[in-house]
Amino acid sequence: MLVRVKLFAVLRDVVGAGEASIELSPNATAGDAVNALCAQHPGLAAFAERVAVAVNMAYVGRDVRLTEGDEVALIPPVSGG
Repeated sequence: MLVRVKLFAVLRDVVGAGEASIELSPNATAGDAVNALCAQHPGLAAFAERVAVAVNMAYVGRDVRLTEGDEVALIPPVSGG
């Protein structure tokens, strides 16, 4: 199945784009999407454990199952005031 991944802040910088499409197996999870993107862009691995994950504009756990056409957003931790 094909899902679209949106990337923000430093994640966008690492990938060189704000969006990517990835092909996943049926019954893949949000965590599988994170892992697949890290495999394509090894620089993301340093951030993978700390990113928040949203699917279709709702924050989710990494065990949430994805379906064809879902939008997965990876949001790095934010600091500052």
